[in-house]
Amino acid sequence: MRKFTILSPTAILGYGFPVKSFENGLAYEPDLIAVDAGSTDPGPYYLGIGKSFTDRSGVMRDLRIILTAAISRKIPVVIGTAGGCGALPHVTWTREIIEQIAHEHGLSFKLAVVPSDVPREFVLEKIAAGRISPLENDAELTPEVVEQTSHIVAQIGVESLQKALELGADVVLAGRAYDPSVFAALPIARGFDRGLALHLGKILECAAIAATPGSGSDSVIGILRDESFDLVPLSDDRVFTRQSTAAHSLYEKSDPYRLPGPGGTLDLTECVFTETGDGRVEVRGTRFVPAAVNTVKLEGARCVGFRTISIAGVRDPIMISQIDEILATVRERTEMILEREKIDARFFFHVYGRDGVMGALEPDRTFVPIEIGIVIDVIAPTQLEADTVCSVTRSTLLHYGYPGRISTAGNLAFPFSPSDLAAGPVFEFSVYHLLEIDADEIERLFPVEIVNVNHEQGASS
Repeated sequence: MRKFTILSPTAILGYGFPVKSFENGLAYEPDLIAVDAGSTDPGPYYLGIGKSFTDRSGVMRDLRIILTAAISRKIPVVIGTAGGCGALPHVTWTREIIEQIAHEHGLSFKLAVVPSDVPREFVLEKIAAGRISPLENDAELTPEVVEQTSHIVAQIGVESLQKALELGADVVLAGRAYDPSVFAALPIARGFDRGLALHLGKILECAAIAATPGSGSDSVIGILRDESFDLVPLSDDRVFTRQSTAAHSLYEKSDPYRLPGPGGTLDLTECVFTETGDGRVEVRGTRFVPAAVNTVKLEGARCVGFRTISIAGVRDPIMISQIDEILATVRERTEMILEREKIDARFFFHVYGRDGVMGALEPDRTFVPIEIGIVIDVIAPTQLEADTVCSVTRSTLLHYGYPGRISTAGNLAFPFSPSDLAAGPVFEFSVYHLLEIDADEIERLFPVEIVNVNHEQGASS
């Protein structure tokens, strides 16, 4: 019976993993080492600003272990969503790390770079043709929004990664990629079932998070066969169970049975999860249903202002008992004080210890905490204006004389000095839409560049 073995070192490149677990994975003689390097989970800032949300030293450490092992063993490596978000600055940042490792460790190999940036002109052309549609609850994409967006990326499917590997790449560095495609591209190219390969990739992209206890910084093995796949823990600390594997299959999905992606949908309605001993789980029954129209997801972010925050604690039960009324009055007074300045600012109070996480959706409104943390959050057109509004709001709340107040000192305890922290530009997802593409447009969207990385001569195309 054929099999294809994939080593997933960590949930996100830079999160780390035990060397022992990775070495245990190498003992399985994997056909592929694949790793997801990003996500939209940290929000739009990192895509908009062009900065990685993972630390350079952490990414350097993980890649050093992966590349030195893979190149010496001739195991292909595929990296998706480089630098956390996959736009050109993130890909360039990761490529520089790879080339530095090659130089320091005497590695020579073929590197394929697959960018995922979408030119504005292409997006505008597709808007005019009616081939871009919003995802649920999103607005129609307009030319004005496209012009305001700093980086637009499209999710890479399996085809471009397969092309890179066909061209002889030892290491593939991809921009924003559909997470499972990083793991599934090569086995699909070798004739394994697309549905099973993508489902396995869906689980492996988070590495040991799908195990029990879950961890984003531990390695796992996936073994793909013609009619099933197995998940294998690489640490004595974890096991895969039916529940943990099934739960992760619906992770981040609104429908637990149908998981859409580039080119079609994974159908899990007939999936069977079986515990086979030694902490392993076997999965069968996943099907891939091709889409009538091929689409890829577009992601982009635009700057909407600048943020300043102030963090403070409150332990006065009298103040806590009337905090809603106090904050409402402080808001009114701040707006009155700044009326002549005409600053178009938005400011919020996040009350932690009560409903700082859930906000208006918090179901238990009767709980009275012993202490609360208040985050004053201001967004304005400029950093100076955000600083101004935060300063006035903070000082007004600090000295506000509420009914029953005993102390004449300040109402707030500040953990930091300065109390006001300028957080810089604020971004929002401005592009979160589906793009219809034809088969012959994939290469145009995701061109493959082959680079010969030579530790003696540096990198050359």
